[in-house]
Amino acid sequence: MRKFLVLSLLMGMLPMLTADDWPQFRGPNRDGVAPEKGLLNEWPEGGPKLLWKSDFVGQRSYSSVAVAGDLVVTMGDVAAEGTEPKGKKGGGNATSTVFALDRKTGKLKWKFGIGPGGASYPGPRSTPTIDLKGKMIYALSQNGTLVALDFNGKEVWRKDYKKDYGGWCGAWSYAESVLIDGDRLICTPGGDKATMLALDKKTGKEIWKGVVGYSGDGAGYSSIVISNAGGVKQYVTLLANGLVGFSAADGKMLWRYGDTQDKFGGNTANIPTAIIDGDKIFATAGYGRGAALLTVNASGGEVKVKEEYFVKTPTTKHGGVVKVGDYIYGDAGDNGTLCCIEAKTGKTMWKRERGDAGKGSGSCSLCAADGKLFVFWQNGVVGLVEANPKEYKLLSHFKLSPKHEAWAHPVVADGKLFIRLEETVYCYDVKNK
Repeated sequence: MRKFLVLSLLMGMLPMLTADDWPQFRGPNRDGVAPEKGLLNEWPEGGPKLLWKSDFVGQRSYSSVAVAGDLVVTMGDVAAEGTEPKGKKGGGNATSTVFALDRKTGKLKWKFGIGPGGASYPGPRSTPTIDLKGKMIYALSQNGTLVALDFNGKEVWRKDYKKDYGGWCGAWSYAESVLIDGDRLICTPGGDKATMLALDKKTGKEIWKGVVGYSGDGAGYSSIVISNAGGVKQYVTLLANGLVGFSAADGKMLWRYGDTQDKFGGNTANIPTAIIDGDKIFATAGYGRGAALLTVNASGGEVKVKEEYFVKTPTTKHGGVVKVGDYIYGDAGDNGTLCCIEAKTGKTMWKRERGDAGKGSGSCSLCAADGKLFVFWQNGVVGLVEANPKEYKLLSHFKLSPKHEAWAHPVVADGKLFIRLEETVYCYDVKNK
């Protein structure tokens, strides 16, 4: 009885991850789907009730938010007082910064400057990862500096992808959101020394380095997901020139797919995060490439992938794709043409007609919850769409006013919709009372 009481007290002292949290990029399972129920089926005119909005989280950013415990964490560039990050190229006059907000009020709890911001576009692209169990936050600047912070914003350790591992990425800098798996942090410096990297999450000590072939490969703009396909635990991501799987045990590259020019090889940018479904892996990329479904098999110590199909829709750029039931939803290209395909066959079920009542245009990001899609178009339109494979049905919409490209992914957690737009985080009540 005494042991039970002690254990109960200790558990009560630990912050616990719940179904109401969204602790990392694309949510609890990195699939863009929230385990939420009882959400509004339509919004009032002008949008759902605004609970709070943040005052300032950096002048420019493409970072989404992580929501866990009493924190909302995001990133943004902070230029010298009274200035803006200089133009599209960034100008080197800004600091890539982590912001921690109070989840209930949106008020700033603390901020931490990682290092130089700017780069090919001003603003970080990565979303921080909150590890409630370890009471840590992990954030990656666009220039490849990875920091581990405690919940008070104090630095615990840091790594530099380029200096420490000879890492390299595409012209638009680093964009991945790092993965926490148990006691490990998994990330993608890219290059021929540590294409993928496993670190001890507490200390930053290296566990293993994985390399693509002998020459390596550049980091893409995708984020790593965990697969147990074929009965082998592996880390899967889209690199600059193809989809890969690395052994979780030792970092050995198990397989590589789509490194030719007609698929993912030599592409301008491979961005979306893959979707894992048992032994199946779905991946897509924009710039006219397409989407693939693979089956992973393991036999005799060898892991192989079989292509089930490669189709030309969707060719998603920034906004990611989600699987709801037996269907996958995402941007058909980069103009906001939301589409639905059958996951098993790749058959296109529908494409949204351009110029519909929502008037959302440009690349669209999305997440899913309670049988609905929460869509954020580049021009600032936020839409609620029924996850229905038979037809495109816009249930509600409202519009914000971006100055630049609105590419940050929307988040649904604990009956709240979080939208990151430039220097502001908006928190809306979407719970059906």
